[in-house]
Amino acid sequence: MTGTTVLTLGGLLAALLVLIANLHPWWTGSREMKQLAAFGKGFSAAACAAACPGGLLGWAHSRAGTVANGAGERVGAAATGTSSGAGVTSGQLVGLGTTGALVAVAVVFLVGLAYKAAGKKDKKRIIGGAFVGSVLLLTAGVAGALSWLPDALNVGGEALVDAVEGAGIL
Repeated sequence: MTGTTVLTLGGLLAALLVLIANLHPWWTGSREMKQLAAFGKGFSAAACAAACPGGLLGWAHSRAGTVANGAGERVGAAATGTSSGAGVTSGQLVGLGTTGALVAVAVVFLVGLAYKAAGKKDKKRIIGGAFVGSVLLLTAGVAGALSWLPDALNVGGEALVDAVEGAGIL
């Protein structure tokens, strides 16, 4: 099983459909921010996974793009009769260090715990957020907007390691 780092228009379509399905109840409802919390948790986990250059989290991130490309291209062709296989300008998050990886794994683990404790609707929203986040982070625009994330994870990880080692305490 392999993944992709190139998103097609079909993959973008798949991500947009899932995004719309998650935002529609919020938009037509009371528009309370807590309604978006589960989706945001999934998106956050996906962003941390996208910062990982490899391993299981990096593979899951790239695999989401492969799934989105295939599903979106089929939906686009069936709905419109046109090909949606053209690529979108790709991007990626780079610069995650070993200390930042600690924080990335911890965030994904926390979202996993939230998923386990969530109700049926929120579980779907967490999965939707993770899917949309992984897919959109394959694009230059979203990856560029979140280019600060690997550095933030690294700084957080360094602070955690310093605290555990007792740096600055004595």
